[in-house]
Amino acid sequence: MNDLQSFGPNIWTVNGDDVRMFGVLPFTTRMAVVRLETGGVWLHSPVRPTPGRQRAVDRLGPVEHLVAPNKIHSLGIEPWQALYPSAKVWASPEFNTRHPDIAVDAALTNDAQAPWRGEIDHCTIDGHGLLDEVEFLHKPSKTLIVTDLIQKHEVAGETWIWRTVKRMAGVLGEDGGTALDIKLSVRDKAAMRQSVETILSWDFDNLIISHGHCVRGGAKEAVSRAFEWISRT
Repeated sequence: MNDLQSFGPNIWTVNGDDVRMFGVLPFTTRMAVVRLETGGVWLHSPVRPTPGRQRAVDRLGPVEHLVAPNKIHSLGIEPWQALYPSAKVWASPEFNTRHPDIAVDAALTNDAQAPWRGEIDHCTIDGHGLLDEVEFLHKPSKTLIVTDLIQKHEVAGETWIWRTVKRMAGVLGEDGGTALDIKLSVRDKAAMRQSVETILSWDFDNLIISHGHCVRGGAKEAVSRAFEWISRT
């Protein structure tokens, strides 16, 4: 099961292939994998499946849920959907406006009654002009799962130009946080602040993100620091 990396009780990560944002900016990718109490498997922001990744996930149980946490993260939804046609696709509220050809079973609005809600809480981020992101709390492992709102891109392996760009954007290394372009695209600061306050009220100690360094232990402080820009405005 080399493709799966344990992150806590019944939660794993899988590193995917590197992608290029806008065809230029290099990004590493990661999905979170949860085995639910039902025995079914929940995939957050699925990376592209490979035979090895599929075998590793299959060993955990049947894939029941595919989660597209914002309208940008569509890369692995259709390939996993083709492999597991009975799996339900859950997507951010605006996902289908960008991807009308991808079949979605339900939108993850704040009042959505997801079948995993006893184990996983979710909060749709309100007030952003471009990024409709849904954050998740895996309660058994006290793990917050974030997609693009917090980024901590690896320094190793980056060229100097991309290190410079990512440092200027505020997303380089373990001290990274919210990208500058995301900060500048907030439409309603009060609404977004309320969403962030909901997330910070959750009981978590660990953090999985899609791009860069995850955090084991002390994540509440790290997330609070990453969101100071909206909490204090």
